[in-house]
Amino acid sequence: MSGPSATQMLGDLGAEIIKVESPQGDSSRSIPPHFVGDDSAYYLASNRNKRSIVVDLKNPEGLAVVKRLAGECDVLIENFRPGVCARLGLAPGALTAANPRLVWASISGFGQVGPLRERPAYDMIVQAMSGVMSVTGHPGGPATRLGIPAGDVIAGMYAVVGVLSALLARERTGRGDVIDIAMLDGQISQLSYQAVYTLLSGKSPKPQGARHDSIPTYRAFTGGDGREFVVTANTQQMWERMARVAGLESLLADSRFADERGRLAHRDDLWGALEVAFAEKPAEEWVELLVAANVPAAPVLDVSSALDQARHSGRGLIVELDDDQGHSIDSIGTPIRFPDRPAPPRRYPPRLGQDTRAVLHDVLGLDEHEIARLLDCGALRGEVTSPDLAPQH
Repeated sequence: MSGPSATQMLGDLGAEIIKVESPQGDSSRSIPPHFVGDDSAYYLASNRNKRSIVVDLKNPEGLAVVKRLAGECDVLIENFRPGVCARLGLAPGALTAANPRLVWASISGFGQVGPLRERPAYDMIVQAMSGVMSVTGHPGGPATRLGIPAGDVIAGMYAVVGVLSALLARERTGRGDVIDIAMLDGQISQLSYQAVYTLLSGKSPKPQGARHDSIPTYRAFTGGDGREFVVTANTQQMWERMARVAGLESLLADSRFADERGRLAHRDDLWGALEVAFAEKPAEEWVELLVAANVPAAPVLDVSSALDQARHSGRGLIVELDDDQGHSIDSIGTPIRFPDRPAPPRRYPPRLGQDTRAVLHDVLGLDEHEIARLLDCGALRGEVTSPDLAPQH
């Protein structure tokens, strides 16, 4: 998902994205369990605002077409294992020599250099190797994968940052650049203060569950109705307001809880008092009381509830996409807002090879005779429309 998520974000920002697929198509098109038409929800989640062309990179004429496209485009993003592009005949040095303004971005599990460069990697591989899984979950429990594809998506976001930086630099220098993004690097970078704690102390942190290593009043609690809510009272003033809302004014006179260090040192006693107090009212009532007192608090929502809230937030985060075959899906739009700029038009994720003919004509200027010849020789493929040739699931 790293490359697709990066290019979807760039497409959301207005870039024209040409998705180059093999004759078999992006493997994510067939991931179960949910499908719309022939394409899986997994594929649909990361491929809007793109055009799809099908190219056989092992066919010399197909390879030549991709090289020509690289000569016309601003950015090339690839998500292969290191060395694959060079073996196919698409070495970055050759393409950037032919088009000095080209920005080339490679996303891989472990980067283009280093002893692990040729290892295969997926999201959970880099979550495991980065230490992220070791700090996720509840104390005493097994290492836990984040419930989101953070390894993929974060690498994609770093690729977008790199691409935008390279394009800005190109405005000054006239030349593009080569970008090397490693999924593992991206995950390790997200360790944030946990990494610095470890580097300073020499000790690895343990899973915190829904708690915080440094701030004992930053955690989840359970209301009297059995529902969970979170409180992030991470300043002295917030702690004092939370104690008053919870009816624990006596703790404010207790020297053990007078400051951050004391509360951390005596966190078990503090948690015990708060847990008893918060069991007296329903979670939603506590959230309302705390927010009214200017203490950040929120209910723990499931995904369906969170999406329903987003749909009615006025932020436009849930977007509807329609194609020309009667398919319609809701998806998560870009969270980047430009209030004074019209949003780019949204395109439904493309069917396999949907735009092969159009891209060859619009970008490379090929006529129908040449396009037909490339299709006939197997270098490229257009959209499969025969029911007998459609993908089977």
